[in-house]
Amino acid sequence: MDRTHADAPVATQAGTMSPSSHAGSPAVSSPRTDSSGARGSFANDADSAPGMKVRKRSGHLELVDLNKIVKAVSRCAEGLAGVDSMRIATRTISGLYDGATTAELDRLSIQTAASLTAEEPQYSRLAARLLSTYIDKEVQNQEIYSFSQSIKVGADMGVINERTAKFVAKNARKLNDTIEADRSSLFEYFGLRTVYDRYLLKHPESRKVTETPQYFFMRVACGLAETPGEARDFYRLISSLRYLPSSPTLFNSGTHHQQLSSCYLLDSPQDDLESIYDRYQDIARLSKFAGGIGVAYHRVRSRGSLIRGTNGESNGIVPWLKTLDSSVAAVNQGGRRKGAACVYLETWHADIEEFLELRDNTGDEARRTHNLNLANWVSDLFMKRVEADEMWSLFDPKKQPTLTDTYGDEFERLYTEAEARGEFERQVKARELYSRMMRTLAQTGNGWMTFKDTSNKRCNQAKNPGNVVHLSNLCTEILEVTSKDETAVCNLGSVNLGKFVVTDEDGTKRFDYEELGKVVRTAVKYLDRVIDINFYPTPDAAASNSRWRPVGLGCMGLQDVLFQMRIAFDAPEAQELTARIQEHLYLNAMRTSAKLAAEHGAHEAFAETWAAEGKLQFDLWGIEPTLKEEWAEVKAQIAKTGVRNSLVIAIAPTATIASIAGCYECIEPQVSNLFKRETLSGDFMQINNYLVNELKERGMWTESMRSRIKKAEGSIQDIDELPADVRELYRTAWEVPQKSLIEMGAARGPYIDQSQSLNLFMASPTIGKLSSMYLYAWKQGLKTTYYLRSRPATRIRQSDSGTAAATVSDTDAVACSLENPESCEACN
Repeated sequence: MDRTHADAPVATQAGTMSPSSHAGSPAVSSPRTDSSGARGSFANDADSAPGMKVRKRSGHLELVDLNKIVKAVSRCAEGLAGVDSMRIATRTISGLYDGATTAELDRLSIQTAASLTAEEPQYSRLAARLLSTYIDKEVQNQEIYSFSQSIKVGADMGVINERTAKFVAKNARKLNDTIEADRSSLFEYFGLRTVYDRYLLKHPESRKVTETPQYFFMRVACGLAETPGEARDFYRLISSLRYLPSSPTLFNSGTHHQQLSSCYLLDSPQDDLESIYDRYQDIARLSKFAGGIGVAYHRVRSRGSLIRGTNGESNGIVPWLKTLDSSVAAVNQGGRRKGAACVYLETWHADIEEFLELRDNTGDEARRTHNLNLANWVSDLFMKRVEADEMWSLFDPKKQPTLTDTYGDEFERLYTEAEARGEFERQVKARELYSRMMRTLAQTGNGWMTFKDTSNKRCNQAKNPGNVVHLSNLCTEILEVTSKDETAVCNLGSVNLGKFVVTDEDGTKRFDYEELGKVVRTAVKYLDRVIDINFYPTPDAAASNSRWRPVGLGCMGLQDVLFQMRIAFDAPEAQELTARIQEHLYLNAMRTSAKLAAEHGAHEAFAETWAAEGKLQFDLWGIEPTLKEEWAEVKAQIAKTGVRNSLVIAIAPTATIASIAGCYECIEPQVSNLFKRETLSGDFMQINNYLVNELKERGMWTESMRSRIKKAEGSIQDIDELPADVRELYRTAWEVPQKSLIEMGAARGPYIDQSQSLNLFMASPTIGKLSSMYLYAWKQGLKTTYYLRSRPATRIRQSDSGTAAATVSDTDAVACSLENPESCEACN
């Protein structure tokens, strides 16, 4: 950065709207205009505020130089078509008062640019560039001018670990020279603000950031790398935003507490006091270091069950879950967000009906758990009885302990035999219980439908009878074996698919599978590296991860790909494309895992997996892959060396890292073409740039058009002037048939050896519609589903101009239509 202009006011800070928000500061005046209404030029206007001074970051006062403001904003606006830099500079100058700080003016300029995003999306890029410059100033004001200096400061603060500090000090010149400051221009404003507010390391006393976005990416790379070459390669990959590790890796790589894994799955506590309280402690430890928790409660006895030691009766699982609920809220994740956990319960458990009421907004608060997420672990037998409209028996796991550890035919045999003996606690109509499950989904978005038998039958780890998948994770994309001695672990990362659409000389758009393969092979290498250097909060987690070595490579930006290639989300071509992309992801991930096995050995439990018998995920689905020759080569390699990782693919929700990368989340359709997003960092206008560019080309991006889209809550379906193909391409999640989302999930399934966080959307859910939808998902062979997003959670507010705009809060309690970062951020 040019230090000559280190205090030219050009950016804003999180949470500060304008200088008027500071105590004692005057209100911001309106931008100055001449009598014609045109914005004035300040090129020779240094005397427009005679005697007025600004306070620089050093604390010194100097006379106002308006040219600095104009030049600084103009410099950041270079190359951004449609952006009026004088409009921003004028607004910034209007906020001047004697003694104003340059930081205050910086914050006003970026606030102004960000507020114009709905009018012209390029203002988001301008706001990001302004913020980038602001961050540079904040770092340099602490006399940090290079990456290695940033790491030294972090080490002196006690934040950076010794290994990383020594690695950087030894290779300082190479690493410093690798930094590409210009790559910060790739950010949209929302993404960079997210990085600034939540990911950059801060001084413990001043709370000023001590690293720039590019230093942050290099710090993450150095935390995982073994050589300078590896650090440079991985830095170049993640700083290009083509691939990003999940939040725990971004938060903690290179730090003293290198807890880099995303998800932890804990088997159900045994049915005794000591085991239950040990589970609380495990969950607290995992949550402290930013882990997302999945925990089963299948083994804990139901209400009314005899307690022989006291000759009393059990109160069931609800009081235990109430205690867990309080613990999850109390132990926040590294001080960055509340703890997050999801509880799984098998559908045959006698407390299932009370379990389904835990998130209700009415009833006895002593029996409500508003901080826990809920998921149903559903057997095929239950779904068959729903179809046949038969009775369903509910059991006490104390009396039927074997049901938890079996699935498929063996489960069905044990269940029906116990039922024939009359050992159930009570019976209900299967359809009535299923309807209650649907009602919970409709009312809370919770009570996710996850399918026990499919998850086990198609899990590489679950070949041997003793290895059973008992649950999924917080976001339903992880499926791994658990036991009382093994806490399953997974670390995640996602490829930004939109970066792999290329344009040929004839103007044709195509997907670059070769480049995708290169990125996947690099990503898997570093996902595997996490397993060896990770900090494990519990010994059970360390033991499991060492034994199985699972990783979860996912993707984001599928909607970006479809927009760029002009394919409607529910078109047959979209289903074919997502399946081919997923096959290439899986192929290259397995190829890399086999190569790592050749170098370092197969994972300890390889002999217990289906892969050891030559069966991969598509074989377990009974599907013939399209890349037959490539798969034959990979299988031959696996037969020789095994694989380093028992599992390699999982599609996690990517709300936060997708915002950083500036793409649409994971495998989801867009939720709206224009909306305001409320987050802990502030409010951000989100707009479909692809639609805006198309409307610009047609000469239709006008104030009238913007107003109509706002009033329609981001929909364009009723704008008859637009061609039918445009309206079809830019439908929202509420307007795309959910059947197509399920079918796309099934098309990807043969190439996902874990699972996918598949949200489903229904504006006005009914029991009948939901019943059919989830029955169809089960029949299509999906392993899990995630949130039910319902439209009532989207509120309509009046914007300053008086026009309606959809507004979605990140903290909406009821299945918000964008994300629930308090519950899923560990995975993204």
